[in-house]
Amino acid sequence: MKISVHQKAFAVVLSLGLIAGCSSTGETMEEDEYGSDVEAVDQDGGSTVYGSDGDGGVSSSDLTEDERRDRAERAEQEAMRDITTFYFDFDTAEIKPEAREVLVAHARYLENDPNQQVRLEGHGDERGSKEYNLALGERRANAVERFLIVNGASRGQMETVSYGEEKPAVTGSDESAWAQNRRVELVFE
Repeated sequence: MKISVHQKAFAVVLSLGLIAGCSSTGETMEEDEYGSDVEAVDQDGGSTVYGSDGDGGVSSSDLTEDERRDRAERAEQEAMRDITTFYFDFDTAEIKPEAREVLVAHARYLENDPNQQVRLEGHGDERGSKEYNLALGERRANAVERFLIVNGASRGQMETVSYGEEKPAVTGSDESAWAQNRRVELVFE
């Protein structure tokens, strides 16, 4: 059985890696090296958000199932609110079904914070006249405004503006660029 030079080299490298991985430096880690806020899991299997010695940390093992569900729902709502641009099909102001759940999250956020203001900026692609695209951008912004109001937001929290084709998100004269320019952006103030 002949072993090639490459196979021998691979075996040597593999052996050295195994030896290095199994070796110990002999150092011990001090208990407070990282401070007391490092504890990630308590003895009952719940995670500790901060603190480990009863200094106000919140352990997930202390939460009821309803509290865990509420926290998860709030985290999901917050994540959805990171989406602030909503796209439209060609020559329409109809809100797409995939945008509705995210817009509901925005409406709830506005409902829960009456002092929050948002500007709804409507846009169109470059096709059509400037006047037509301004009107289409306005119809899109108004459609989002109506949706937010129906789902709990207050009309006084919102301002609509149309830029038509004047502020494209992407330059270009193809379907990909046009699709990204047919939008309403939520700008929270």
